[in-house]
Amino acid sequence: MENRDLWSHARDRLISALTSLGYPAELGDMIAREIGSPKGIERMTAYLHYVKPERIELIADEMCAIKSDIERWREKKASERANAAYNSVLNGGLEDEDI
Repeated sequence: MENRDLWSHARDRLISALTSLGYPAELGDMIAREIGSPKGIERMTAYLHYVKPERIELIADEMCAIKSDIERWREKKASERANAAYNSVLNGGLEDEDI
């Protein structure tokens, strides 16, 4: 399944979970765009299924927490790539094409 299909499927499940709790479908679309990743959207959907929040503030708080976790993960991966490149330079030195 392509990323676009994964994202679309995750968004549809999120919208379904929100509408079953009485929230508008537009809220689900907005949350999906804000979170931006299929795994993050699935995490939000699981939260909605298990917690069944009665206030929109709780949904917004969880969305912010998920976004924060995703950003921390991306920063960690970028740091790991930079560290690997640095270690490569330390171990192998700079070559003319690296400069």
